[in-house]
Amino acid sequence: MEEKARERRAGRDTWGEKGWYDVFAPPMFGETKIGETPASDPRLLEGRVLETTLGDLIDDFSKSHIKLYFQIEKVEGNRAITSFVGHDMASDYIRSQVRRRASKVDCICTVTTRDGYKLRVSSMVTTLRRIQSSQIRAIRKGMREVVERRATERNFDQFIQEVVLGKLSSDIYKVVKKICPVKRAEVRKTKVLSTPSKGVGF
Repeated sequence: MEEKARERRAGRDTWGEKGWYDVFAPPMFGETKIGETPASDPRLLEGRVLETTLGDLIDDFSKSHIKLYFQIEKVEGNRAITSFVGHDMASDYIRSQVRRRASKVDCICTVTTRDGYKLRVSSMVTTLRRIQSSQIRAIRKGMREVVERRATERNFDQFIQEVVLGKLSSDIYKVVKKICPVKRAEVRKTKVLSTPSKGVGF
């Protein structure tokens, strides 16, 4: 019993020694505060990845299915500064987009932005009815061309903003709807593979 009591006291003491740090999104997201995190040493925060939603970030509940991941790069005072390392969409939302007697076309490609960031980008298109394999190939080709062209035209911040705010999805939709009736286009996931300054990423 005495040993357990000592362990509980030690746990309380350790927690009490930790400081709290405010975590902020990078400038491309307005340096909005995205949360708080404890640490006994601010150096231990570097590399930690935090998750939030676009809905929370811009105060729009309709965007709550879009999950954003930020990695702490450095700590200045009690401010933890982050970089964007990826996003994805809630699996429930993805499932809700796929209907019976319709097709889902996926495209995964690796792109490099104008300023040298390398990313893996996963997009999807859902159709209004089941389509032929030739149409699937044409849609996938169109998706790939839009994503690759946009990456070469934009720097990292611009590209990510267009991804999470839906501009890139809209441009994919405009291209593939010429092939067959389309319900929706989404860029459902991104992952930063490397950066110009740090090499391999998250």
